[in-house]
Amino acid sequence: MPYGFLDIALTPGVVAAQARMGVDQHWQDFKGNRRFERFTEAEAAFIAERDSFYMATVSETGWPYVQHRGGPRGFLKLVDDRTLAFADYRGNLQYISTGNIGSDDKVSLILMDYARRARLKLFAHAEIVMPEDEPELARLVAPEGYRAKVERIFRLRLEAFDWNCPQHIIPRFTAEEVSAATRMMQERIAVLEAENAALKARLAGAAG
Repeated sequence: MPYGFLDIALTPGVVAAQARMGVDQHWQDFKGNRRFERFTEAEAAFIAERDSFYMATVSETGWPYVQHRGGPRGFLKLVDDRTLAFADYRGNLQYISTGNIGSDDKVSLILMDYARRARLKLFAHAEIVMPEDEPELARLVAPEGYRAKVERIFRLRLEAFDWNCPQHIIPRFTAEEVSAATRMMQERIAVLEAENAALKARLAGAAG
């Protein structure tokens, strides 16, 4: 049965490695259907919450290049159920990902939710779009109030995606998540500190 992500990833070398580990039959006998070629509401919601991801491109020397991409929550936009896009800002002026995509459009992304121990991985074909060539797309990917110069847009055409198991994902939390989780405690501490200050003032007044 189809398994879109592994249909791409299962090279002869990968199959040989599976055979050495005694798990090749596990995949040969796979009976499900994991041809994940279109994003559903679950992936759309997950993508909308991300404020970073990792993207790998392939250089002309054959070396992979992995880059961290970050921005305001939801900066990676779902254009339709098979297309993602994000704005590329002026950075360190190396343009490695941009150059790699010019010679090989294949990319791989990993999107992480450390707090909930979830990750989404995908294969896609990338295209460079200049903002002035597609103003509507440029408006879609430009986060409101985010001060950074958009030099180009990366448009990603989905080939396949898959979800990884949570094993070995160490939970990490953003400052925003920690603040939200401890808000009630912080509010209670503020009340207690105010009550303590008022009590000290009364005791000082009585002693005087």
